[in-house]
Amino acid sequence: MTLNYRDDGCVNVLEQLRQRASRNRRRIIFPESADPRVIEAANEFQSAKLGEALVLNPPDESALADDVQVVHSADDDLREQCIEQLIENRKHKGMERARALESLNDPLLFAALLVKTDFADASVAGSVATTASVIRAGIYGVGAMPGRRLVSSYFLMQLPQRAMTYADCGVVPDPSAEELAEIAVTSAESHHCLTGETPRVAMLSFSTRGSAQHPRVDKVTRALALARELEPDLLIDGELQFDAAFDESVARRKAAGSEVAGCANVFIFPDLDAGNIGYKITERVGGAIALGPLIQGLAKPCMDLSRGCKASDIVDVAVIASVVSAAE
Repeated sequence: MTLNYRDDGCVNVLEQLRQRASRNRRRIIFPESADPRVIEAANEFQSAKLGEALVLNPPDESALADDVQVVHSADDDLREQCIEQLIENRKHKGMERARALESLNDPLLFAALLVKTDFADASVAGSVATTASVIRAGIYGVGAMPGRRLVSSYFLMQLPQRAMTYADCGVVPDPSAEELAEIAVTSAESHHCLTGETPRVAMLSFSTRGSAQHPRVDKVTRALALARELEPDLLIDGELQFDAAFDESVARRKAAGSEVAGCANVFIFPDLDAGNIGYKITERVGGAIALGPLIQGLAKPCMDLSRGCKASDIVDVAVIASVVSAAE
């Protein structure tokens, strides 16, 4: 896939994603129907022909566009399918029917189970619920991606002439070397899925190739080695300071010969402090468009939202959920 550019030369990732979503026409379920922003977003998603919007238990069906599908958790067939699926998912934890039935009172979990059973292709929630609640519903409902143990998050950052992925900026506070390696590999896959670009992964630190000695640097270099074991063909380098990873002229001085330094498009931060601060500086000072936090590591997309989101943000995340779902 080649990224679209505007007349001013700015890469427009979101426009490209919308085009792909329109072709895919995936079924996206919105469980937080009491939020007016969600209703507005579902109507927009449907009317723009970005996919099929499903709204769970809307308190006022008249607020929905005519072609938005209403889903009722009281539907006997759907409820039975979800009960059976939850018992199967959680049988290793001794899940019994009575507890499964009670668990379905959680609309986020009910929506995730509808994704697992292929009634829907993805769910989008978090305008009301916390990130922890969205992730828990995703883990219980659809489970982890095959070959992955960690659920993490990333931001797709759009700058002029460049689209970048930042991770983890929202979920794992202080990843171990093993967790950092998995975040790197999963984020590379996410970047390729959304942009079509070959991922070039920079493992970020306050040190570049041994310029400083510290246990925090050791964690990053250990994570680099583990990531290379997980994906031997992945273009990945570290440890790198941000300027060496981002700027070609700096890379020539600090990391000569690197296939990643100076042209990285996936930036892996050593902890949540750095990741969260980094994406917000890039957005607020650098003028980037920040799409996320986007959840990765689940078997099927159960996307999170910021509780401060606008209806347009919900539409954007639903578009990304559609693209991720179609790529599975």
